[in-house]
Amino acid sequence: MGPGHGNSWRSPAFGMATKERAMFQSNAVTEIETGLTATYGFRIVRRVTREDMTEMSDYMIDRFARHDEVDMLLVFDTPETSEPGASLSREAIEARFKSLRHVRNYVVAGAPDAAESMIETMGKLLPVNAKTFDTEAEALDWLRAQPSLS
Repeated sequence: MGPGHGNSWRSPAFGMATKERAMFQSNAVTEIETGLTATYGFRIVRRVTREDMTEMSDYMIDRFARHDEVDMLLVFDTPETSEPGASLSREAIEARFKSLRHVRNYVVAGAPDAAESMIETMGKLLPVNAKTFDTEAEALDWLRAQPSLS
């Protein structure tokens, strides 16, 4: 499905389409196909801006409305994370709160050191299984070993 084909996704970040659904795309973040049901993967290729974060948050809020539970995979292809304040938009904060109820596994590959520490801490404090891996292949192997989502 794509634009003009009845898809409810309305963001200007509307990217490529697969047979089943639209794929997210912004300046710094591109959705990647994981081959797993209800698993959303994203490749980060440059510093994430507030606009990128807002668009991705809107996209995931829409996905949370479709699934009781999802897995998320972030793959860093850059040593940068996000600009200061990028995660402070209303949409980003709303998505974080909703993710507490909807995200089962939050998996990150190739995270810069500062982000890796934050993710590991988040996994200890929140009801989300947060894992970090050195490579995308390791992260996907771990996700494939988890019980499938519907």
